[in-house]
Amino acid sequence: MSQFISVFDMLKIGVGPSSSHTLGPWRAAQEWISKLREQHIFDSLDKIHVDLYGSLSLTGKGHATDLAILLGLSEADPEYIPIEDIFIIVERINTQQEIYFKGGKKIPFFKESIVFNKEFLPFHANGITFRAFKDKKEVSTETYYSIGGGFIVQEHDNLEEEIEISKQNFPYPINRAKELEGFCEKENAAISDIVLQNELVVNSAEKIDFELKRIWDTMLECMYIGCHTKGVLPGGLHVKRRAFEMQEKLIKNAEYSNPDEWITAIRSSEVKFREILKWVSCFALSVNEVNAALGRVVTAPTNGSAGVIPAVLMYYLVIENHEAGFNEIKKFLLTAGEIGSIFKKNATISAAMGGCQAEIGVSSAMAAAALTELLGGSASQALVAAEIAMEHHLGLTCDPIGGLVQIPCIERNAMGAIKAINAAEIALETDPKSVKVPLDKVINTMWETAKDMHKNYKETSEGGLAINVGLADC
Repeated sequence: MSQFISVFDMLKIGVGPSSSHTLGPWRAAQEWISKLREQHIFDSLDKIHVDLYGSLSLTGKGHATDLAILLGLSEADPEYIPIEDIFIIVERINTQQEIYFKGGKKIPFFKESIVFNKEFLPFHANGITFRAFKDKKEVSTETYYSIGGGFIVQEHDNLEEEIEISKQNFPYPINRAKELEGFCEKENAAISDIVLQNELVVNSAEKIDFELKRIWDTMLECMYIGCHTKGVLPGGLHVKRRAFEMQEKLIKNAEYSNPDEWITAIRSSEVKFREILKWVSCFALSVNEVNAALGRVVTAPTNGSAGVIPAVLMYYLVIENHEAGFNEIKKFLLTAGEIGSIFKKNATISAAMGGCQAEIGVSSAMAAAALTELLGGSASQALVAAEIAMEHHLGLTCDPIGGLVQIPCIERNAMGAIKAINAAEIALETDPKSVKVPLDKVINTMWETAKDMHKNYKETSEGGLAINVGLADC
């Protein structure tokens, strides 16, 4: 049995720097408070305690996990909260040592109320336990797991409550890439066409267009902000923002006042061959610099890999096809989302479970397939592109310095975007019938590699660059 995973599950709007360590815990805290209200426990509470486990604990400070929990408990929504309010809310809680809830209720909350436990819970590497008390008596205990891409689960969740994708309720039930390819061949359709028909089961056409446009607008705004913000990123590594100076050199004296005019300005400029790679890198860096500064991004499929898909889509819009508009954007996002969902169903998109191959590798595969479709490739060639992209990310570790989503994470988005474009170009020159490694096989290999990978290289900052280069070195 396979569960339906929507493109809107794979591409979520949220706040950086991490989907698994920031967005997931934020959503878990929101869900817990909502559950307490439904159980009529909330009004009588006088104390809250939070325990973080495994990777959430080991890199939680660098990933702003504690801040995300404060915001989630405060019932703020990561999709809509004004970014400037984030630090105001956190500062108020830390200063007044109280959490303010909707309706005016206040509960004391101190720094000691969040405990970073280094041990791992058996179910998943990213565990978080919430405890609520009344008159010193524990009245609620709930453990959540942040499993990557902003998805959260509980160990005994009833998966039957999720939407099962089957022939009875979806026209094209897809679990594996081979099934997707079969439907495309049978219907003589592109991947995006098949995906759209499944999405129409749960959303109206108008809703799908509205949400996809909102996702792209968020991506575009993120790139725009990143390319127009200079300075140093927070966190102690003193990483200088590079997208600002890169785009200044590339766009020279062009005049524009908003993201849409910015696209037109780039299209109008004479982009030389050597500058194409610079533009793609600039787009990717800009997104993840915004992400690292707790800005708003789209998980694609995670925050740590949020720059790859917008960078490759922007490349298509400003380099490959100046006439492209929302129709092409829609196809790109639908195709990318479906490829990501296949990885999630059969492997993982969590660096805490699979290393960076599960984030940058998956995002590169998603982008490669989507770009191949827009460049005129067949569905089979799009799947070849996804396979090529992932094949050359196999074994990529996650070892962030200082537990921050900065080094090597930001640059990896640029590398993932370039590899996606390269994979698409190779796939377009490939006869799918001659391919020796199908996408399903490389997904299986990625998952086996993930299970074999030492835990020090799964977002714990206990191996690799994280221990060879410290904050003191920066």
